Formats: sequence, C-alpha cells, structure tokens
Amino acid sequence: MKGIVDRFEDAFVVIEVEGKTQDIEKHKVAEDVMVGDVVKLEDGIWVKDVSETSSRQKEIKKLMDSVWDDEVQ
Repeated sequence: MKGIVDRFEDAFVVIEVEGKTQDIEKHKVAEDVMVGDVVKLEDGIWVKDVSETSSRQKEIKKLMDSVWDDEVQ
C-alpha cells in the first residue's frame, strides 16, 4: 500500500491513499518522512519511498517550470 503525506496534525500524519485521506498515528510513520513524500507501508510502519518521492518531485518541478514558461511568453 502506498500513499502521499498530506500534512502533520498534532499526534497524526495525514496520508492520502487511493484518493482518500487517513489519519495515521505519528509513531506508525518513520521519522524522516516529510510532507509531499510518497510512503509505503512496511511491517506496519509507513516509510519513505525514496525513488517514487524523487520521481514525483521531478514531475512537479517539470509542471511548475512549464507553468512559469507559459506565463513569460
């Protein structure tokens, strides 16, 4: 199971999984996870998927660059 970290709220991490958000207790999420990271559930703990997070960040940057390029023209 994979998801994207939406935000941190008090004792919970809000993770979007299959288009729906879930409130996950912080102790069930690895400490290095940040907002926007792609995470996967491994042995009951949500851990960062480094490869997918990197791909997602590159895709977002590409989209943002294209928006700025369109505005300049």
